[in-house]
Amino acid sequence: MNVQIEESWKQHLQGEFEKPYFAGLTEKVRQEYGAGMCYPPGRLIFNAFNLCPFDQVKVVIIGQDPYHEPGQAHGLSFSVQDGVMFPPSLQNIFKEIEQDLGTPMPQSGDLTRWAKQGVLLLNATLTVRAHQANSHATLGWQTFTDAAIKALATERTHLVYMLWGGFARSKANMIDKQNNLVLESVHPSPLSANRGGWFGQHQFSRCNQYLTEQGKEPIQW
Repeated sequence: MNVQIEESWKQHLQGEFEKPYFAGLTEKVRQEYGAGMCYPPGRLIFNAFNLCPFDQVKVVIIGQDPYHEPGQAHGLSFSVQDGVMFPPSLQNIFKEIEQDLGTPMPQSGDLTRWAKQGVLLLNATLTVRAHQANSHATLGWQTFTDAAIKALATERTHLVYMLWGGFARSKANMIDKQNNLVLESVHPSPLSANRGGWFGQHQFSRCNQYLTEQGKEPIQW
């Protein structure tokens, strides 16, 4: 399979591209994009990997699936394209960063700036049908993205995993908590965050403190 993905990730995930499930997944995704509007644009499906090479990953933030309304998704979990109104979860992320670090709310919800600093913004499902959340959840993407998480867990240490909500937290069993920092909380969506457990967790300062202790540059959130 000729998958257009950043070279270091291609090397670490080559075995997945050669498995029967991935051929089936590719065909299903092609059919979905051919039948109607899907997000993100095809060239951005692997954007999280392309912006954050394997050996440069410092932080992993796991989302569930892409935003499903026009102009939002561009292949990075929780991120929206420049000029798009912040979805509620992203608003709450920025509010917590402001409370935690004193960093004011940004003008743009495009988190490419995080990805380029080593934050892997990985959705478990990489595509979605327009207006239908989780519509591609059964296509096979999670087998692939779980393989990416396992590759990091096996070959990299001293990373920060930020697992928000029950779905992301279900991935914790793949991660060695002795050799990485795992920060778990409720999801930043208003339904969860307003019940408590999102605000005041200081995840972003804790992340940066850990990175600094490991001799790594902290993230400019």
